[in-house]
Amino acid sequence: MSGGRVSGLDGLRGLCALYVLLFHCWAYTFRGFPRYRGPEWLSWLGFGRLAVVMFLVLSGFSLAMAAARNGWRLGSLRRYARRRAWRILPAYWAALAFSLVIAWTVVRQPHSAEPTSESVVVYALLLQDLIAAPTPNGAFWSISVEALLYAVLPLLVLLCRRVGPAAMLAVVTLPVLVIGFVVYGGSPPQGDNWLAPHLLPAFAAGVMAAGVVAAGWFRRVPWAVLSVVAAVPVGVLVLHRGAGWMVDNYYWVDLAVAPAMTMLLLAVVDGRPAILVRLLESRALKRLGSLSYSLYLIHLPIVVVVTLKVVIPRLGRGVDSFTVTTLVAGGLSLVVAWVLAKLFEFPFQRYRSWGELKNAVRAVGGQAAQPAASVPKPAALVDAVRQPADG
Repeated sequence: MSGGRVSGLDGLRGLCALYVLLFHCWAYTFRGFPRYRGPEWLSWLGFGRLAVVMFLVLSGFSLAMAAARNGWRLGSLRRYARRRAWRILPAYWAALAFSLVIAWTVVRQPHSAEPTSESVVVYALLLQDLIAAPTPNGAFWSISVEALLYAVLPLLVLLCRRVGPAAMLAVVTLPVLVIGFVVYGGSPPQGDNWLAPHLLPAFAAGVMAAGVVAAGWFRRVPWAVLSVVAAVPVGVLVLHRGAGWMVDNYYWVDLAVAPAMTMLLLAVVDGRPAILVRLLESRALKRLGSLSYSLYLIHLPIVVVVTLKVVIPRLGRGVDSFTVTTLVAGGLSLVVAWVLAKLFEFPFQRYRSWGELKNAVRAVGGQAAQPAASVPKPAALVDAVRQPADG
């Protein structure tokens, strides 16, 4: 960990985004998800939900780290809310517009009606976890969950300051357990909305991990070993029962995998195992991590178009279709994600206000108007597309 940047986290984000992309290529190529009917050797791709849980743990950790180092003080709530909106909304709204155009003119999302005017309002306001509406992009459910969890973060930080990170995690996890066991008798319904409450413990686990790192003693613990020990029981169960069983038990699986993922995160922060951290710090994975948000936002409409309109009508369903879909849709998704990030992510990360952004654009425009031979490459343009250290 150096200069405020934690080694390996960008690589983790990149792997999670890549896995979600592969999961959707897999799910829309073969028939019957979650009752998978493809080859067994590809069944490991059926657990895309786990990557979303890892995203939540990473988000909780990243957002809480500064507060944990500052005595669990988040600072101005207005500034916090503004920075979160500035960070996530430009790329999200651009991806929403793209997704709506695809759904209205090419193909709607499978298992959903065509988006309506209500969809536009609900999804633009990030209310899809609270209000059901036809979706323009099936991956957007988690963006609403993230936004709701962002709103809860100040309360989690306050609890950490008052009672400590471990007690905070217990406070938010206990109601989820009581509701699951007592209210629903161990079989809570697996709906598409109101998912934020039961995913809150995963986010809170990331917040607690920030407290562990800030406390300074975490390097004395073999986190990688503990992560494997925690992962083995749930991993064996999920692999044995399959994706269909996991879909029916998301409520419990999300809770069960959070400890292992949190300890994996702490292991990476600690630089262990070194071979894994070196892989995560590779140029390719770091670059992929810098595009992970845009890739997550934009990939699914592209996968659906390529799969349902191009590949399956020509090749049917099977391994060949999966291979072509992965290559074509994956490649297109990476290109479009790069464009989306260049236009709607990196500039908003580099510049923290409209004034700064407008000044940078004016600087680029003013220098571009001069003769090219006499003008060096404008630093403002380089800055506008470079991801800053604090992400």
